Amino acid sequence: MSLRTRVTEMLGIEKPIIQAAMGWIARSQLSSAVSNAGGMGIIETSSGELDAVKEEIVKMRTLTDKPFGVNVAQAFVRDPGIVQFVIDQGVKFVTTSAGDPMKYTALLKGAGLTVFHVVPNLAGALRAVEAGVDGVIVEGGEGGGFKSPKDVASMVLIPQVCERVNIPVVAAGGITDGRSMAAAFALGAEGVLMGTRLLSSAESPVHQNWKDAIVKADATDTVFLNRKGPGPALRALRTERTTRLADEGSTNIFGEFARTQEVYFGGNLEAGIALTGQVAGRITEVKPVRQIFEETLVEFHSTLSRLNSLA
Repeated sequence: MSLRTRVTEMLGIEKPIIQAAMGWIARSQLSSAVSNAGGMGIIETSSGELDAVKEEIVKMRTLTDKPFGVNVAQAFVRDPGIVQFVIDQGVKFVTTSAGDPMKYTALLKGAGLTVFHVVPNLAGALRAVEAGVDGVIVEGGEGGGFKSPKDVASMVLIPQVCERVNIPVVAAGGITDGRSMAAAFALGAEGVLMGTRLLSSAESPVHQNWKDAIVKADATDTVFLNRKGPGPALRALRTERTTRLADEGSTNIFGEFARTQEVYFGGNLEAGIALTGQVAGRITEVKPVRQIFEETLVEFHSTLSRLNSLA
């Protein structure tokens, strides 16, 4: 089952679902599964491991013949050669995030790439439009990962942006199934981005302990950290460690990621921070990506039919 929007037309994909560019996680194992299922798989750069990223892009071309993209996380990759690096990989779609869209958009578009920028608020969306991006990914504060300290929920943010821009909007934050996707479309979006739902998928490379924690989580089992800085704010899975950080704060939030490999792939969730969105409270089962997408589209259409029956 497919769905045509400006997002699918621009990106050449069957389903208007983009995978979040999760550091160390958004690599070929997961991203190829997303692309093969009809969505847009994304390879991350926020790990800063550009040699490994290049290898993952090579692997992608052996695992899928479908479109995929690369994310440029500006706050984490400060190499001035990052734009040329992305261009040299031959990808056609880039998401930019964690920085000013004015920095790279013109260069990327000049090389023929389609560019979507991730924004946490209306001001960011308007700035991205001014920069000339092709679309914006509008990320509500309920999503996992690095956030604006002045977070706005998707229910408010998505329609606020859609009322002010004419380019395609992709909704992020709280998207996990067909009902949440239909809600995003009702608010004006033409595509969705999934993070935590795909983090907990069968093809995700993270340790089973993290996936199990998501399945067991309630919607209140994440915490918003570092709202007052220094450094970025973020939303993470509630553990003893992150509960303490929420109460006491941290003078070096990036230092909390020193043992990321142990958390992500070793399964020791107390060794650092496991970035997770509030939508974990709605995820009850680990499923393959293809099944997630198929069920999402079926439920999306059934939701629209139900709403139409009320008209």
